[in-house]
Amino acid sequence: MKVAIIGLGLIGGSFAIALKENEMANHICGVEKNESISKEAMQLNLVDEIVSMDEAIRKSDLVVLATPVDVMVKILPTIMDMVDQQVVIDLGSTKRPMVDILKEHPLRKQYVACHPMAGTEFSGPSAAIPNLYKNKRCVICNKEESDPAALTLVEKVIKQMEMKLLYMSAEDHDMHTAYISHISHISSFALALTVLEKEEDVDKIFELASGGFGSTVRLAKSSPDTWTPIFKQNRDNLLDVVDEHINALSQFRSYLIKNNFDGIYAMIEEANKIKKILK
Repeated sequence: MKVAIIGLGLIGGSFAIALKENEMANHICGVEKNESISKEAMQLNLVDEIVSMDEAIRKSDLVVLATPVDVMVKILPTIMDMVDQQVVIDLGSTKRPMVDILKEHPLRKQYVACHPMAGTEFSGPSAAIPNLYKNKRCVICNKEESDPAALTLVEKVIKQMEMKLLYMSAEDHDMHTAYISHISHISSFALALTVLEKEEDVDKIFELASGGFGSTVRLAKSSPDTWTPIFKQNRDNLLDVVDEHINALSQFRSYLIKNNFDGIYAMIEEANKIKKILK
């Protein structure tokens, strides 16, 4: 199989590694406007060549879109205008904007909306790693709108990468990711800002920081180029989640003011129920 990957950062680069390690592609074309990123991707052997988008699509059987989601929603219709029999997937963290923009496209059936639930706080080609996707979940949205042959090809690729498949509507996907992914990043950004505002001695942060703080604030190192567009596209769902989060924080604050540590105990006990879900 010949594959085109548009966007060669953590997500696209790791996808390229997975394709090669699982022997699913005998040639990978990379598309990347940033010259330094293109050079780095070639040096790391993530792709076999860097070419223009139209050449990459023309040469490929599978087209993988792995740019930030604001770029995705702009270029996805253009990509679909270029395809013939090629299958197109995107790996973005929001799905409804992509599905909606292609709703009336004559080749909509050649597109499969995907979201591998995987990532790190790092970005760029050097952040690409083997096994990023292994044992992770991959969501396919609105599968009934895709051609069965296109869907079968994408399912085969996902399964060979040892990901677990889930199916849902784009609307449900965006609502659920607001709860389990996007709010985690907002919380991490907010915590980092809180600590940096209140703790003037930065060195003390690093001296005292242990695993708990590091894991909680890890996502604050994530790229604003990646996450600002995600928050913009999933704004409505995020507002609901942020409101609920603020309510929980306000409840903790109220109990602290009132010295109601029985109330805090009960809240922590209730929160511990997450153990039954996350093992």
